[in-house]
Amino acid sequence: MTSTMEIDLGPEAKAFRDELREWLEANKPKPDEKASIEADSMAEAPRRGMGMGAAWQQWAEKLHDARYLCVSWPEEFGGRGLSGIEVAVMNEEFARAGVPRITRGMGEWLVGPSIIVWGTDEQKAHFLPRIIDGTDRYCQGFSEPDAGSDLASLKTRGVVDGDEIVITGQKVWTSGSQMANMMFCLCRTDPDVPKHQGISYVLVPMRREDGSSNGFELSPIKQMNGGAGFTQTFITEARAPMFNVIAGLNNGWRVTMTTLGNERGGNATTQHVQYTRQFWDAVDMVRERGKQHDALTRQQLAWAFTRTEIMRFQGLRLLSEVIAKKEPGPASSVNKMFWSEYAQRFAEILMDIRGADALVMPEQKPDEYRPDRWQSDFLTTRSVTIWGGTAQVQRNIVGERVLGLPKDPSNEDGRTGR
Repeated sequence: MTSTMEIDLGPEAKAFRDELREWLEANKPKPDEKASIEADSMAEAPRRGMGMGAAWQQWAEKLHDARYLCVSWPEEFGGRGLSGIEVAVMNEEFARAGVPRITRGMGEWLVGPSIIVWGTDEQKAHFLPRIIDGTDRYCQGFSEPDAGSDLASLKTRGVVDGDEIVITGQKVWTSGSQMANMMFCLCRTDPDVPKHQGISYVLVPMRREDGSSNGFELSPIKQMNGGAGFTQTFITEARAPMFNVIAGLNNGWRVTMTTLGNERGGNATTQHVQYTRQFWDAVDMVRERGKQHDALTRQQLAWAFTRTEIMRFQGLRLLSEVIAKKEPGPASSVNKMFWSEYAQRFAEILMDIRGADALVMPEQKPDEYRPDRWQSDFLTTRSVTIWGGTAQVQRNIVGERVLGLPKDPSNEDGRTGR
């Protein structure tokens, strides 16, 4: 990847950057090992943050031994207590070295931070090390067929039975469930109080000790790109110890707000990293096709480059807010709108550049459906302007909460989606 101008983020960030570069130079996978790691990642469900292949696992173990997993967690809980700036540096250096920065997925980003805020000392001591070492791999049991944007309308119920809670219901869009052995699940434990007050947040094992299913039936949802990164999930009398209820019965909405805050905060400060790498890979593809001197292609690539740089400087602006300990607020909607629309448009541009070749699948077995990288990007990005809050919803938020414009007449009830 071609480097861009490096910004001075202070002596601590520089020291950490130097440490990372030295470690990566000594430990980064060889080209054939890197290809195997990436193949493992591509073969697994997208957006799940975890893999199961041998090469992937070996690289994860090496990162674990070097304490490069769950790095933003406080040191007392097994992390490194890294600041937002240092995490941004880490993402940049892994991208610069051209190696995957493996994480523990939803366990690292969503569950762990929620346990740190709301869990008891005993729960922290039990659950957090199991996330860091990869023993527990989580999927999210929030959305339901009739409870998406209005999450508090969920109907999955939890009934206390002695020292266990028994959960029955249905979840949908369960990302990474095929690779998970735990679900962080919302269930209604008191139907007689206002809907936000009767919800519990439970860490539910998906299998029993004998290896049989703990009341979970997964129905994969096939996607256009040939993958099935999420499922419909049917839960029938799944059992979890009461010890696994975070923040106590009927206090789950508080924990949920912490989880969603981490989910929506996302990685805006380093959003540019993946798209900068994608851009330079696309430049290599254009050169291989001998189209680097085509005027229209050069204009389209220039358009893309300027937008990846805008993302980078927007990330630096957000880092300045991290330093000042400010909340990004509704301006984060600008970031979601910008990167999602860019990703969708750039995928379209690359299909156009490839021409008729873009319509032909790679050679594969008769019953397979496996697009190549650029085809998969095109198909996958059709949804990015919808999930996480549609582009239209983001424009309402920016107009009303950032620019102070009057409410859209079609949005008078103030709904902003999820």
